[in-house]
Amino acid sequence: MGLPGPEIDPGLRTLIRALQPGGFILFGRNIESPAQLRGLTDDLRSLCDIPPIITVDQEGGRVSRLNNIAESPPPADALRRAADPRLIESHGALTARILRLFGFNLDLAPVVDILLDPGADNSLPERCYGATADEVSENAGLFLRALQRGGVAATIKHFPGYSLCRADPHREFPVVGRTRAELESDELAPFRALAPESAALMVGHAHYPALDAVSRPSSFSPVIISGLLRETLGYRGLVITDDLEMGAIAKRYGPADTVRMAIAAGNDLLLFCHQIECVEIAVRTLARMPLAQIEAPLARIAAFKATLSLPPAWSDEEFRSVNEGIRRLRDAVG
Repeated sequence: MGLPGPEIDPGLRTLIRALQPGGFILFGRNIESPAQLRGLTDDLRSLCDIPPIITVDQEGGRVSRLNNIAESPPPADALRRAADPRLIESHGALTARILRLFGFNLDLAPVVDILLDPGADNSLPERCYGATADEVSENAGLFLRALQRGGVAATIKHFPGYSLCRADPHREFPVVGRTRAELESDELAPFRALAPESAALMVGHAHYPALDAVSRPSSFSPVIISGLLRETLGYRGLVITDDLEMGAIAKRYGPADTVRMAIAAGNDLLLFCHQIECVEIAVRTLARMPLAQIEAPLARIAAFKATLSLPPAWSDEEFRSVNEGIRRLRDAVG
C-alpha cells in the first residue's frame, strides 16, 4: 500500500495495524527529510506483526524518489552512454547503501526494457540501460548484482516488455502489436537472462495479442504470468503488479475485480499506491477468496521475507559518505 503523506496520523496507524499489509511503497510525497524518512520506515515496521516489504522506485535520473533529500543519481541511459561497467556497478552499490540506511529492503529497479524507440511517449526515455537486448542484459545485470550484493532486493521490470509500447499505461491501456518472434528476440531476452538472478519481477499493464489472444492487461493474464513467465521461463521469484491504480487499469476495472483477476493470473504482490480505500477493498476481497487461490502467493512472499534483514542503525556519517559518492558518480558520468 501507498501512504498519503510524510506522517502516519492516529487513524492511519490504527488502520495499518488492522489491515496488516504485506508491504509499503513510498513516493516523494512521503519524504521530507533524512530523519523523517528513516523514522517513517521504522514506524511502519513497528506496526506490522510480520516484517513488511518497504519499497521505492529508485532507478536514477528523474525516477529517483530520494531526490529532494539526497544527491540525484544519473539515469540509466547516461550510465550506458558512459560505457564504463564500473560506473554502473558503483550506481548499484551506492543505491543499496542509501536505501538500506533509510530502511528500504526492495528497490523497484532496474528497468530492463530496451530503448527501441527513443521518441515513444511511454515513460521509458532515459530509463533504459541499452538499445539492444544484449546491452540491456549486460548493463542492467551489473546494477542488479551490485544492488543485491549490498543487501537490497532488485525488481526487473516491466514484463513482458514496454519497449515498443506506443502509449503510457499511467494514462491509458496500450496494445503492443509485436509478433511473437520479435518479442522473443528483443523484449523477452533481458528477462530471460536476468530472471534467475532477480529477487522480484514487475508485470506491466499492456495487451500483447501475440502472447495472449484475450484482450486484457498482461498483469491480468494467466497465459503470460503463469504460462510464459512461470512455466516457460521457469521464474521462481516474487511477481509484483505495477500500480493497479494506473489509468490502464483503473479506467477499466474496479478494485475488487482487479484483485481477483490479478491473483488468478499468478501475481504475488498487488500494488495500490494512492487510495487507502482501494487497499481496504483489496483486503476484504482477499479475505473472501478460497485459501487455495492465495496459498502459493503467500508461500512465495514468506520465502522472500525470510531473506530480508533489518536496516543498519542510522549514521549521519554514512549518509554524508554515500551522498558524496552519488555526487562523484554523477560527475563522472557527465
